[in-house]
Amino acid sequence: MEKTNACPVSSFTIMLGGKWKLPIINTIRKTNKIRFGKLHASIPVISRKVLTDQLKELAKDGLIIRTPYSETPPRVEYSLTDASKNLCSVFNEIESWSNNFIKKN
Repeated sequence: MEKTNACPVSSFTIMLGGKWKLPIINTIRKTNKIRFGKLHASIPVISRKVLTDQLKELAKDGLIIRTPYSETPPRVEYSLTDASKNLCSVFNEIESWSNNFIKKN
C-alpha cells in the first residue's frame, strides 16, 4: 500500500476496505493456519478468483503469509502476520459491539 498523509481511518479503509478482506482475515484468525480450499469453503459466497486476488493483495500488503509446500498435490497454507494478529483485538471489539447492537434491534 502506498503511504499517504491521510488520516489513520482512511489508511485502514484503503488497505482493508472492500467486501472480502476483513472476512478473510477473520476466518484465518480463527484457524491460525488454513488451506485455500478450506478458506473458500468457510466463505462460500466468494468466487475462487476473487479469493485468490484478495489473498494476493493481503500478502503483498504484509497482512497474511502464504506458505507453499512442494508436494503432490500442491498445498498452500495461509496464516496471519504479526501486523494482522494485532487486529484480533479489533475483531473482538467488533464482535462484542455487533452482538450488543443486534440484541437491541
